[in-house]
Amino acid sequence: MNAYVKSTIENGIGTIEFFHPQSNSMPSSQLKNLVEEINNLGKNDNAKVIILKSAGEKAFCAGASFDELISIKDFETGKTFFSGFANVINAMRKSPKLIIARIHGKAVGGGVGIACAADYTFATESASVKLSELAVGIGPFVIGPVVERKIGTSSFAQLAINATEFYSAEWAQEKSMYQDVYETPEEMDAEINLLAEKLAQSSQDAMTKLKEVFWKGTDDWDQLLTERAAVSGQLVLSEFTVNAINQFKKK
Repeated sequence: MNAYVKSTIENGIGTIEFFHPQSNSMPSSQLKNLVEEINNLGKNDNAKVIILKSAGEKAFCAGASFDELISIKDFETGKTFFSGFANVINAMRKSPKLIIARIHGKAVGGGVGIACAADYTFATESASVKLSELAVGIGPFVIGPVVERKIGTSSFAQLAINATEFYSAEWAQEKSMYQDVYETPEEMDAEINLLAEKLAQSSQDAMTKLKEVFWKGTDDWDQLLTERAAVSGQLVLSEFTVNAINQFKKK
């Protein structure tokens, strides 16, 4: 199956689903399409709330596309690529609609950023998390602000420094990355639908104002995340990173 990002609206609930055959990783085209769908549903009066999910039964999102990372040969290309993740986070932050994330499996790198950028995040017990960036000589710079905002500096540092280890869904819930964790996807989906149906009947103006309260203090993130993308765009050119990514791809 080819990669896609698609959205639907039913009974006031907008759903965005993305898929990539390589563990739902994110090349630039996928990031751009995701931003477009978030913005479109944000403007559509028929969608009162947004559910963000990925397809498949294994990984929720493996983060950056290693195939695209290894092809980056200059700073501007690198900055542009990492700005794709910045644009997704900022689109989620600025959307007037509350966004519910459905994390059914492992989340790595940018996938953790998406989980933290949602306004309410559901997960299964298999949805462990890892920030692997330091292991390949980069660092979670672009997603750092949203992860740190959600789970605190100490827990963010733990994830960022111990970059080869997965942390359990239970750990992520304890740190407030996940609000609710369920044993099976079926149990999780039932609860997601219940909440989404309630929100679809709620006041849109009240939900939008509430979201503004949640995201107070992030007005500088358009600039901040662009600056962070520049840091990653420079580091990805290093010999260390090129060698590390090649080693990861061989596994």
